[in-house]
Amino acid sequence: FRTGDLGANWFAILSGNVDVCVPSENGKGHTLICTLGAGTAFGESILYDTPRNATIITSSSVMLLRVEQKDFKILWERNKQYLHGVITSLSQLTNTIDPKRRASEFDPSLIPQVASSKFFKDDPTRNPALPIVPNTSVRIQHAAYVLRTCILGKAPQMIRDRKYHLKMHRSCLVGSEMVDWLIHQSPIVHSRSQAVGMWQALLEEGAIAHVSQEHYFKDKYLFYRFSGDEDGTLIRPGNVEQNECGEQLADVILTLAQVGPDAMLRMILRKPPHERTIDDLEIIYDELLHVKALSHLSSLVKRELAGVLIFEAHPFKGEVLFTQGEEGKSWYVILKGSVQCVVYGKGVVGTFHEGDDFGKLSLVNNSPGTSTIILNEDNTHFLRVDKDDFNRILRDVEANTIKLKEFGKDVLILDKVPINAKTADGTYQVCYKYFVMSGTAEKILEHFLETYICVNYEEGDTSLDDFLSTYVIFMPINQICTRLLAIYKAKPQQRLGESADLVLQQKVKVIRFILEWYDASRETFFEDSKINVFLDELHQLIRVDMKIFVQLKEEIKLIEAIIENNDTDHKDIRKSKLPWKQRNSIDKSKMIRPSDEVIFKVYCADHTYTTMKMRVDTPASRIIRVAADKLGLRSDQPDDLKLCEVKSTGERIIYKESDVSISCGLSLNGRLFLAPGDHLDALVPLPEQEGLTRGTWQKLEMFGSKELAYAITMYDYELFMAINQHELLYQVFGRYKYGKITANLDVFMRRFNEIQFWIVTEICLTPSPGKRVQLLRKFIKLASYCKEFRNLNAFFAIVMGLSNIAVSRLSITWERLPSKIKRMFSEFETLMDPSRNHRVYRSTLTKMTPPIILFMPLLLKDLTFIHEGNKTYLIEGLVNFEKMRMLSHTLRTKKICRSQVLQLQVPQGAKNMSEIQEYVRELHVIDNQRILNQLSNKLEPRQT
Repeated sequence: FRTGDLGANWFAILSGNVDVCVPSENGKGHTLICTLGAGTAFGESILYDTPRNATIITSSSVMLLRVEQKDFKILWERNKQYLHGVITSLSQLTNTIDPKRRASEFDPSLIPQVASSKFFKDDPTRNPALPIVPNTSVRIQHAAYVLRTCILGKAPQMIRDRKYHLKMHRSCLVGSEMVDWLIHQSPIVHSRSQAVGMWQALLEEGAIAHVSQEHYFKDKYLFYRFSGDEDGTLIRPGNVEQNECGEQLADVILTLAQVGPDAMLRMILRKPPHERTIDDLEIIYDELLHVKALSHLSSLVKRELAGVLIFEAHPFKGEVLFTQGEEGKSWYVILKGSVQCVVYGKGVVGTFHEGDDFGKLSLVNNSPGTSTIILNEDNTHFLRVDKDDFNRILRDVEANTIKLKEFGKDVLILDKVPINAKTADGTYQVCYKYFVMSGTAEKILEHFLETYICVNYEEGDTSLDDFLSTYVIFMPINQICTRLLAIYKAKPQQRLGESADLVLQQKVKVIRFILEWYDASRETFFEDSKINVFLDELHQLIRVDMKIFVQLKEEIKLIEAIIENNDTDHKDIRKSKLPWKQRNSIDKSKMIRPSDEVIFKVYCADHTYTTMKMRVDTPASRIIRVAADKLGLRSDQPDDLKLCEVKSTGERIIYKESDVSISCGLSLNGRLFLAPGDHLDALVPLPEQEGLTRGTWQKLEMFGSKELAYAITMYDYELFMAINQHELLYQVFGRYKYGKITANLDVFMRRFNEIQFWIVTEICLTPSPGKRVQLLRKFIKLASYCKEFRNLNAFFAIVMGLSNIAVSRLSITWERLPSKIKRMFSEFETLMDPSRNHRVYRSTLTKMTPPIILFMPLLLKDLTFIHEGNKTYLIEGLVNFEKMRMLSHTLRTKKICRSQVLQLQVPQGAKNMSEIQEYVRELHVIDNQRILNQLSNKLEPRQT
């Protein structure tokens, strides 16, 4: 290679010699520096993407070892201490000729600042080693001060002068040591990657920096220093200062734990695209799932965008991003802040906020911008896609799409997606596969029947599970059964090349598909009577076909096992590739089924009532007719009667005539009323709906927090395991559309409210301040044990109960709590932080192992977000299967959480366990916030 070339390889000489030369001063020829022989190595400039410092010319026949750049970088990072001694530094050799050259290529801080198209060193939006704000915020400045003081007080040896390749770096720390120190300070910091994100939060605001601003924060032997320590003067803080900072350290770590994930995301986005790892791309992709402007894009496009998105930060309000009439060069998505849209002659015509996008129209139409964009806030952050990448991704998606037509119409649209496929030697390599994006319901079924049944598809491919989890939305059971029977009974047409082997194959596929179907919805498979008719008819057909196809003798056993509802007869036939399919058996007696009968009361306006016993799936119209007869309310216009729930607050909810599972969906103290439509205003709550008048604090004194948590978790687990995943879809899409019950989900959701208001009720009904403090402490410890038992639903219910205004305003009570308990509750509140789409909770959830009792409201929120942001049917009535895939992905969280059996040991020395279990199953509460606020004000009157 020649001087000035950008290298791609590192070399070691096995035999022969090469001359190291530099261009002569007169520009003609070369000046020989030295000759390198066997055993020497050169070419290390590829580590830093800098030009070659010399020209290498072979002076004899030479045999070389060549290592490509990407591989050499890995070798270097792992073996620096060994490679230092064997590499010949060309820049060192040429230093005597050109004194302007740097002394060493080994130290990144001494590399010449060479402009590179790949990496803009001085651009803070492209270089994660630089701060993105001109001034450090007060919060981060204070955090850095506390951390520095604590380090100087507890581990002063960490901050010291360090020598690296003859250069002294004053008052610096080592990245890996900083991570170690932070992990040992608090249990909140549970991983090294989390600690890296917390330090990066300081670095991106300039509170700390790499000694030469070459590296973002890394868990490696790299030098960093606190801002202001550049002169090397360190004064050990006094005892008072150390003590004050020691007390504030927990709060500082809590703050950094909240901002760390966002800092880590920004760090990844500021890397050049070619430096982003697979894990980096996955983190960016997960973030893009919750960006409003991208919700209409397919997963494929979002993954493509993850590889090209550029982070752009602007510190000051009022800056013009681009002007009306300019050529469109980029597409922007607002990550933080807002911008104003200004049109010539009209002024400000709109404001774009976080999640909005702009600039797309001029790129698509290749036309000038139609407005001027001005920053509306300081520190505004964008995700930017430049024109070439924007056009390439759209064009590539279209090119990678296959459309299947039948009778001249599109019936199935598939996209080519890269996946990691397992090879014969156990390693993974990227390959491409077509995935269903949209199609008619029947064609989607046929596609999965053809490509996923009796086929060894890739491990981790969830497409079939996606279909079986969501088919209730777009394909009724009778349509599935009709199509499967049609495929099974189809006659071969020999003139079309359809052989007997193909006929047998199709019949076996139908049977195996039913097996997968049954396995995916075992508890509810037989709830629709059409299934029994379908299986009986199929069983008769197989018996006839067995005379021709003897291979069906084994297959008929599978159908018979399903008909007999005998799980053990078939579950070992084939091993599931999906871990959540290794399912534990559920006690079916705990499930509420449509055919179950429930007893409930229906009241009149005068509070007289009738008691009724009906099936859970009884529609409101029938309840109205029967209750009207019993209550004597039948009039000349029976259709005018309305069934409604009256809550303890007086709020009324009117039911549609098609609504089902009504009694299971009542609020905590709600009651059913029947009245003419024009008399609904006369309905008032019953006195009993106000709830308790005396608390049970005396009984709670006898119960231990751990025993209570155990009993609550065991009961909540029963309710959680009874939920059928389709109930969540019925709830989100509207149960009235399907006529299906959601009773198990309703009961579990009501349980959340029950625990939440139980906490508030008991505290507000405890008159003694001392007892109230003890109860508050017990409930915080109860939340801690529920989290330990992985009962996140109860954990969140308790924390939300403690955060209720009727409890949180009791400042005198809270002040008497020990500081340790207060800190514990503060950590719990951090988990409830809703910012960045509940990132802290989601991060915590991924680190837990099943079984886990989920925080159900957030799961329903995720499903609702997907439903409302994506059409169920696309052009020409095609099912949007990409939406089904997203819904299934979210539902899979629940499946994974239920994939193991809960096996909790009864707390040692537990007393009154049966009494505690009975107590937690029948919690009596006040759910009227007005009454709770009144009780709270009596305990601690408002201060004027």
